[in-house]
Amino acid sequence: MASLSIRDVYKTYPNGVPVLKGVNIDIEDGQFLILVGGSGCGKSTLLNMIAGLETVTKGEIQIDGKTVNNLSPKDRDIAMVFQSYALYPSMTVRENISFGLNIRKVPKQEQAQIVDRVSNTLQITHLLDRKPGQLSGGQRQRVAMGRALARDPVMFLFDEPLSNLDAKLRIEMRSEIKLLHQRLGTTIVYVTHDQIEAMTLGDRIAVMKDGIVQQFGAPQDIYDSPSNLFVAGFIGAPPMNFIEGKLVEQGSGVGIELDTGVARKVLVLPFESSKVRSHIGSNVILGLRPERITDARGAHGDDGKLQRIEVKVDVIEPTGPDTLVFAQINGKRVVSRVHPASNPQPLANATLLFDTSKAVLFDPTNEERIA
Repeated sequence: MASLSIRDVYKTYPNGVPVLKGVNIDIEDGQFLILVGGSGCGKSTLLNMIAGLETVTKGEIQIDGKTVNNLSPKDRDIAMVFQSYALYPSMTVRENISFGLNIRKVPKQEQAQIVDRVSNTLQITHLLDRKPGQLSGGQRQRVAMGRALARDPVMFLFDEPLSNLDAKLRIEMRSEIKLLHQRLGTTIVYVTHDQIEAMTLGDRIAVMKDGIVQQFGAPQDIYDSPSNLFVAGFIGAPPMNFIEGKLVEQGSGVGIELDTGVARKVLVLPFESSKVRSHIGSNVILGLRPERITDARGAHGDDGKLQRIEVKVDVIEPTGPDTLVFAQINGKRVVSRVHPASNPQPLANATLLFDTSKAVLFDPTNEERIA
């Protein structure tokens, strides 16, 4: 196991294009770090810099307290699993897993023991004599992971390893990777553009955009308290609702004016800080997760604390365990999760219950979180 420290790291290509702009990340021994963001955000470049496949323009990368900027990949004691399986088609699974051991001249008897251990861990013992062309996508990905495991490195690097798999297999392989981490306790750095993978796998998540880490922290903290509109919209499926409206005084507190086309109402918000009150009279953006907007059947706990607002339903999307209801509020489409037995109907009115206990406020000017 090994800790990882990325300190004020920049990457600029020879043509002057900046890719990373002052990245700072620290994880402890055995943690699972997710680098998540859209295409071109710099996450794969950062992973390649950790691996030693890309040079560092400025800053420092430390593995277990040792600066590795100038170390070659083979001297960093890491193993990498790529998006493409990169298996040798003419070799059996056994030969693919032991290939790196052969290069390092590990004795044959020890190689056999390592292959047996790795194949048992990944449940691919019955595949050892097959070649990659005889395997499914999920089996090939396990073999690629097995080749990395055979190294017994201090750190694993995964570069979007599940992107080529179908939806069902992705879910299965996510569970396999998480179980593998629990068994081995080895530090993992994992790149993905899929926020579901990020939320389900990581101990720590770094949300990236344009070469900058927008937010770094535990998955639930990022989900509940996103630092800006980008993070709030990127993490969560369906994404957080954004409702822009005027912040007004409401008794001793504050509220936001809402217009659904059916009703006008001030939604009371649980904020009392001077920072929030300084925005009274100005437009703000209210962030609410879809599960915080429901109906009487879908409400949990004391629904006496929930605020009722009547809306006109635009579209419904049944998902099985719940139904997504889309309606217009302040000119924006808002999605809520209601109980399927409620049977909402398109173009009909419905009463939704708003839970503002987890509400987030953003400044529309700089898109940063106010509260």
